[in-house]
Amino acid sequence: MINLKSNSEIERMREAGKIVRDTLLLMETLVKPGVTTKELDRAAYKYITSCKATPSFLNYNGYPASICASIDEEVVHGIPSGRRIEEGQIVSIDVGACIGGFHGDAARTFAAGRVSPLKEKLMKVTEQSFFKGIEQFKEGNRLGDISAAVQQYAEANGFSVVRALVGHGIGRKMHEDPAVPNYGMPGRGLRLEKGLVLAIEPMINAGTYEVAQLEDGWTIVTEDDMPSAHYENTVALTENGLEILTL
Repeated sequence: MINLKSNSEIERMREAGKIVRDTLLLMETLVKPGVTTKELDRAAYKYITSCKATPSFLNYNGYPASICASIDEEVVHGIPSGRRIEEGQIVSIDVGACIGGFHGDAARTFAAGRVSPLKEKLMKVTEQSFFKGIEQFKEGNRLGDISAAVQQYAEANGFSVVRALVGHGIGRKMHEDPAVPNYGMPGRGLRLEKGLVLAIEPMINAGTYEVAQLEDGWTIVTEDDMPSAHYENTVALTENGLEILTL
């Protein structure tokens, strides 16, 4: 069931989105060689709760942290730990916050110091594939138009799109219908209409799109150990058109 949001509900989601955005801006200042992912998690928890919000991920289906911190070949759902970030790594940080009964969700991939040209390109293409996707997020279009635009841009740049994980609707629950794949055919799927709020999140790999799950039951890694990047925003279709709530 698709839960279209009223203007007042989207207004409340703006508040959650702002907290997520600012948490990620904080993370950007902290991601550097020598820092542990647990330190990032503690800083995110402190900031989100200082805003009178709740970290959406903490205890979600048993997840033990406030952020996901995924390094290099880790695609998503990396659990923060005492692992220290190293020079040349890329770190994908996924953040959710809930306030007033509504969630916001976004992710960014950050470079720790100087990274390889391949990783630099991967990060840029992943971010740009999101923006190619949301060009299609307008009334009357289909969900597949977003998915196809993401896929076409990523693959045209020599990268692959993760198939096993998708974006999602968001609102009172962090994960709502519809599922939002980052691949597909234009002209297919749900018709887009005012009040639809989605978490659109390209997960782009430098090598194969195949992934595997680690024994921790959470961390998803690339099958070939090539790096992966993640870029996500919560996006609403309002009476004034597209609005990115987490940017």
